[in-house]
Amino acid sequence: MSQPAAPALPVTFRPGRTRAVLLTVGITMFVVITAVALMLERLGPGERVSFVFTAALFLGVLVLLSRPKVVADDEGVTVVNITRTRRLAWAEILKVNLRPGDAWVFLDLSDGTSLPALGIQPGIAREAAIRDARALRVLAETHGTGAERTA
Repeated sequence: MSQPAAPALPVTFRPGRTRAVLLTVGITMFVVITAVALMLERLGPGERVSFVFTAALFLGVLVLLSRPKVVADDEGVTVVNITRTRRLAWAEILKVNLRPGDAWVFLDLSDGTSLPALGIQPGIAREAAIRDARALRVLAETHGTGAERTA
């Protein structure tokens, strides 16, 4: 099998379907819970506020879960996970891994650690995740140091 061509930079990898589902569910639940809070006549103002606050909290969690992405540009890769963002130079990335059963891509780094990249995850869109992982692997091999790289 031939190696795929590297995508044009900059490129953003993001689990689009997962993101769409999370945001749609979050917004829908916020609207429904808020509407219920406003329609229930027996609720006092404090109880209504607590309903809306709970709905906003739920939406906030789903927005955080929809945040992950991996952005590759000429200088390196920015990995945005749920609560943390990390910038890596191409030379820091030794290997891009997406093994069967992995929930997301792992980047083997030159400091001996491994960084999860939640922006590429096979959950809902397995084929897209595999394609994105291969594209990131090609970019890492093209722009990195070339040391210890395998397919």
